[in-house]
Amino acid sequence: MVDWDYDYLIKLLALGDSGAGKTTFLYRYTDNKFHRRFTTTVGIDFREKRVVYLGTGADGTSERSFRVHLQLWDTAGQERFRSLTTAFFRDAMGFLLMFDLTNQQSFMNVRNWMSQLQANAYCDSPDVVLVGTKADLKDMRNVQARQARELVERYGIPYFETSAVTGVGVEQAVTALLNLVMKRMEQGAYGSEPNGSRTCSHEVEEAPVRRRCAC
Repeated sequence: MVDWDYDYLIKLLALGDSGAGKTTFLYRYTDNKFHRRFTTTVGIDFREKRVVYLGTGADGTSERSFRVHLQLWDTAGQERFRSLTTAFFRDAMGFLLMFDLTNQQSFMNVRNWMSQLQANAYCDSPDVVLVGTKADLKDMRNVQARQARELVERYGIPYFETSAVTGVGVEQAVTALLNLVMKRMEQGAYGSEPNGSRTCSHEVEEAPVRRRCAC
């Protein structure tokens, strides 16, 4: 598949505390492998993957498959990089907000990350999926499922418990976020807002769309 051979370029941003497992999660998703020896991300890094999304055609009823090029941006969680990472919030179209299931503080900090998203993202209700990482470390778990459920009910966002070691939940979490992003784009393009969801007025105009070369 050559570089221009896709319909949409979608940028997703992974964020959360340092050590939450963002890098290993993204590597598992793009390469289906687990690496234990990743060093802490400094600033910003990204990985890429091509997927096919089954969406709605221009008539609003028929199904059509779209070739999507995903850019998955990996952000540093340390406070000293915060001004750098928040600068990328407005360009991202969806967010994987991660916390470590073995670290209660990383879970408590989810609220701070949500506040930063609401202040710096493309609108005050961006597409977010909450991701609990390191689900394979059952004996070390320090965040209960009840706590996570209460939090996602408060924010009205999907939640997945995942493991970069086993791969459990990783693809499902990214797919859920991609579905939210693509549906928001379809709603903006065709003027429909099912289930009462709010569509931001500008994100479809700014969404990077790259069509196949006609030459």
